Amino acid sequence: MVNAQLFQTLKGKFIPAADTVNDAGAPAYALSPRHALAQYAATGCLNATYYASADAQLATVLELCAEVDPHFIAQTAVYLRERGYMKDMPALLVAVLAGQGADELRPAFGRAINNGKMLRNVVQILRSGAVGRKSLGSRPKKLVQEWLNGACEAQLLAAAVGTAPSLADVVKMVHPKPAEAWRAAFFAWLIGRPYAAHDLPPLTAAFEAYKADRAAPLPAVPFQMLTALDLSAREWAQIARNGGWHMVRMNLNTFARHGVFAIDGMAQVIADKLRDREAIARAGVFPYQLMAARQAASGAVPVAVKLALDEALEISLENVPAVEGRVVVCADVSGSMHSPVSGSRGSATSAMRCIDVAGLVAAAMLRKNPDALVLPFENDVVDCRLHPFDTVITNAQKLAALGGGGTNCSAPLVWLNEKRIEAELVVFVSDNESWMDARPRAASTATMQAWSAFKRRNPRARLVCIDCAPNASTQACEREDILNVGGFSDDVFRMIAAFAAGQLDPGHWVGAIEAVSLAG
Repeated sequence: MVNAQLFQTLKGKFIPAADTVNDAGAPAYALSPRHALAQYAATGCLNATYYASADAQLATVLELCAEVDPHFIAQTAVYLRERGYMKDMPALLVAVLAGQGADELRPAFGRAINNGKMLRNVVQILRSGAVGRKSLGSRPKKLVQEWLNGACEAQLLAAAVGTAPSLADVVKMVHPKPAEAWRAAFFAWLIGRPYAAHDLPPLTAAFEAYKADRAAPLPAVPFQMLTALDLSAREWAQIARNGGWHMVRMNLNTFARHGVFAIDGMAQVIADKLRDREAIARAGVFPYQLMAARQAASGAVPVAVKLALDEALEISLENVPAVEGRVVVCADVSGSMHSPVSGSRGSATSAMRCIDVAGLVAAAMLRKNPDALVLPFENDVVDCRLHPFDTVITNAQKLAALGGGGTNCSAPLVWLNEKRIEAELVVFVSDNESWMDARPRAASTATMQAWSAFKRRNPRARLVCIDCAPNASTQACEREDILNVGGFSDDVFRMIAAFAAGQLDPGHWVGAIEAVSLAG
């Protein structure tokens, strides 16, 4: 008779052995330096998280940059800026390239440093000494000069909002030599030097005219330039009318405090702007930005505006692709997932938590795949019934209200195996810090063991692990049927669909970053 115990043991030998430990001290699989850099960069915001301090994150990113080639660093910076809409990490990676004197600095700068905020970010990082220098250096200085001499007036005014450094500080550092009279007058006005008033560009001239005569038309400058002028409710209402889509989304509570919604018709004006399909597309809206705005909206924001945010969120998820076959979404609702998704930043800490991102991804997948099975988990699988045609906000909030226990990433797979459920795609959304299922002297992680058992019943199945916190390890090692991806941009949804359809090569996510062209 066959020795069943022997062959049960042999099956386990085909599961790769864990080669590191995660931040919770449990067995895990180390990501390659390229993959780890991409993972940290896509999920890290250089602020303290549940498991790692901001300084530790920065040190890890710099160590990883030393292990990969400059071309990949540049590709990662461009990918994160253009597809992930991130700010701090792309600026840091560009600063690293400047510190290395890499040839890739120019194309990466041109693509990633695409507005004034990004310009000030990269200057701040370079001047801080974080990448090994405390001066800009000749090449970065030349690139900053080119940006200043190529930006339009609206871009320069937007860049002039903010400090540490201010745009005036940057101008004083690099001494741009403008070719146009209006630009020379603008820079002189910016840094407090004499200028010819007739040379000022139109928006700046209108701002100066408004300061001199409050009966003049309200200038279409960044509203932060006007806030020191004790504006009336109607002036604030005009700011809201003039404001871009993101500006309006981010300042709903400000408008409420200044009486904008008390003016007849303004709630409808703002609601219509927020739900405008073309404006949403132009703004490159990040779904979690809408969810964050919805959560942050105070009781003084009218219901009509909140409903418009809900509608905008539904519109922003229209590009989430449906996946062929049965889908299972495993949403981590453990205690560590209740930490801010962008880390702790004191009074500026985001209201969005990792668990909110997990809920958002699960609810979005359920909307496009109505027969999907959603399994929240912590110590074990948590019972929670979601309706696919409830709003994404409703379902995400149901999931976010759960949990608080330990992290057991293998629990959903064990549950699926016990129920003998079949599926073609399993998606995890977690911070990947599984520790409750760690077994002494186990060669592999419990997640890989449970996945191997699931694969024996579902040989065509694929596993996607979305990591929503900076991490250099995973519970499921990278291979043909497993995709590890970081972040929560729209691009993650597209990659899930491509991977499920067998359209991503074995490089998976790193391959997608390596495909980024630095030209153009």
